[in-house]
Amino acid sequence: MNKQKRFISGLSLPVSDVFFGTAMAPVMTDEAGAGELLDSVLAGGVNAFDCARSYQRAENVLGRWIRERGIRDQVVILTKCGDIRNGRVEVNRAVIREQLAQSLDALQTDCIDLYLMHRDDPHTPVEEFIETLNEARQAGMIRLFGVSNWTHERIAAANRYAEEKGLMGFSVSSPNYGLTRQIKDLWGGGCVTLSGPENEAARAWYRENRMPVIAYSSLGRGFFSGRFRAYDYENARRILDSYAQEGYLYEENMARLARAEELARQYGVTVPEIAMRYVFGSGMNVFAVVSTSSPERLQMNLRAAAQPLTSRDLLYLEGAEG
Repeated sequence: MNKQKRFISGLSLPVSDVFFGTAMAPVMTDEAGAGELLDSVLAGGVNAFDCARSYQRAENVLGRWIRERGIRDQVVILTKCGDIRNGRVEVNRAVIREQLAQSLDALQTDCIDLYLMHRDDPHTPVEEFIETLNEARQAGMIRLFGVSNWTHERIAAANRYAEEKGLMGFSVSSPNYGLTRQIKDLWGGGCVTLSGPENEAARAWYRENRMPVIAYSSLGRGFFSGRFRAYDYENARRILDSYAQEGYLYEENMARLARAEELARQYGVTVPEIAMRYVFGSGMNVFAVVSTSSPERLQMNLRAAAQPLTSRDLLYLEGAEG
């Protein structure tokens, strides 16, 4: 049983290296078997749970489980507000207040540990975000707040404003990051990734600032699940959902999969373990969001967090020489 956890400054409870992602877990929408799965997740050492207002009934299912087990003081809840409304991303003071109240009710808690904005709304100034979230924190409704799918430049601008005004700034960020390079924006706009050589400046910023990176789609929505082999496009199309195909199913990622298969053979481990060890070898202060119905898979991901790959391995997987 892996109990590896780390502290995020501002939270009293240490946080597991892996967050259980509720977005892709079927039991988090129909509730069948959710309690049993969540029990095994917590028993296996994962005490952090990633939700969002847009994840159907995930908040309700998670909140009910926490209340019934009486374990609010043992878990870290992350949830998100704001998404696409009326054909565009819409997040502002009114959206935050409305959806925060809804999330608190669904999760059956009076305080959310990590509250994130799901996407950036460029029509809303950073000042409005910072002030609104500070008000919610001062009211005791959230402990820390952050962002998902924001550029590091926009985060830095918001935190400069917060510092100037003596307010709390963004404490965490949840972009896409993994061995799978996001070739196209699979969610139709506003998705920010740290993967690929074009985002080295962003990764350097996170390494320097040590802001916790809560990386989503770390295994490429199943691209590195090990369920199909490199260049097997037929099985890949059968296994991957339409979003993963749109964002990841390209020659470059198949080449990365082939190298991951080779490295897995060398180390005597699985392909998904190699892909997860890549994430934790980044040098960033990274946590990984993983969605699975298999407690054994979660244990593999926790093991990988404790055994990051070497810089040489990372370069090999990315296709670089040396």
